[in-house]
Amino acid sequence: MGIPSVNISFTEKAIQSVQRSQRGIVAMILKDADSDQNPVTVFGTTDIPTGLTLDNKYQIALALMGYVKAPRKIIVYVLPADAVDYNEALTYFETERFDYLVIPTVEKDGKTQEVVSWIKAQRENGKKCKAVLPNTKADAEGIINVTTKEFKAGENVYSAAEYCARIAGLIAGTPLTISCSFAPIYELTDCTRLTKEQMIAAVDAGEFIVFNDGEKIKVCKGVNSLVTTNADKGNQFKKIKIVEAMDMIYDDIKKTAEDSYLGKYANNYDNKCLLISAIGGYFEQLILDGIISKYTIEIDIAAQKVFLKSIGQDVENMSDNEIKVADTQDKVFLKAAVNILDAIEEIYLPITI
Repeated sequence: MGIPSVNISFTEKAIQSVQRSQRGIVAMILKDADSDQNPVTVFGTTDIPTGLTLDNKYQIALALMGYVKAPRKIIVYVLPADAVDYNEALTYFETERFDYLVIPTVEKDGKTQEVVSWIKAQRENGKKCKAVLPNTKADAEGIINVTTKEFKAGENVYSAAEYCARIAGLIAGTPLTISCSFAPIYELTDCTRLTKEQMIAAVDAGEFIVFNDGEKIKVCKGVNSLVTTNADKGNQFKKIKIVEAMDMIYDDIKKTAEDSYLGKYANNYDNKCLLISAIGGYFEQLILDGIISKYTIEIDIAAQKVFLKSIGQDVENMSDNEIKVADTQDKVFLKAAVNILDAIEEIYLPITI
């Protein structure tokens, strides 16, 4: 019979009262000799465990730097230094709320594809998490592929793998009203330099890179690793900002429906309308917040018709209104469309003299 669920899907064309969830949680898996306490929740530098190696402390500090604001928190899971896989930590994070996963040793451990598969599986199962990985062509909206070879901070040079924590924290600290494109990374003094053509090619290939604009180091464009598009996933799904907004909407409505609606209301037409009204109120707030510009939400008559036919109803002789108000047992069929606002990233200004 299955379990009660709310299935919400987005296409690019893109409850009580739904409350905006707080975003910006980084999950970090470390390997260290000091692995006795798990998990460790870090809100600021004073929360970093003192027993960790200097490198691991630095990785947490990098993530805390954020962007407009610091990440809401960092959940650190420390595995033994000789751990051969991440199964223990990944099993924990399956049931823990977070937005971006980062593992500083993932490339050295040869586990990038293992993490890609795990993230894809989580997203398919309704857990809308993402990962920031080095040099990983995942072709997936849930994977940010950091490919800049060298991040230079004074005399120190860091690889993409060593700086993924910084990128994860930067993305997590970016409000949904803006993107992380052109975000300055002030502690860096230089980076691997690319020509304009090389930068365009990298972005088109789903690579997250930084560049030197002659004065400071900045993020080039806030893109994930998705390259292959289709009818359901167009170019908008390549944008970190857009995917984050989609994930937030999914999480907010799903969690509030589970907490406040499933099993708590009779499944009649009036209560379906109450649910539609509540979700509509949530979308109205997103308009006020500058995250979406418009929306629609209504009963999905086509889906409802298919269901009624499957249980023996003579839908061919029913009007649309009769189908709309019909008894659908324990199922609610809704459809929504939202227009998620992007950030300004390109300006065209011909100047005539």
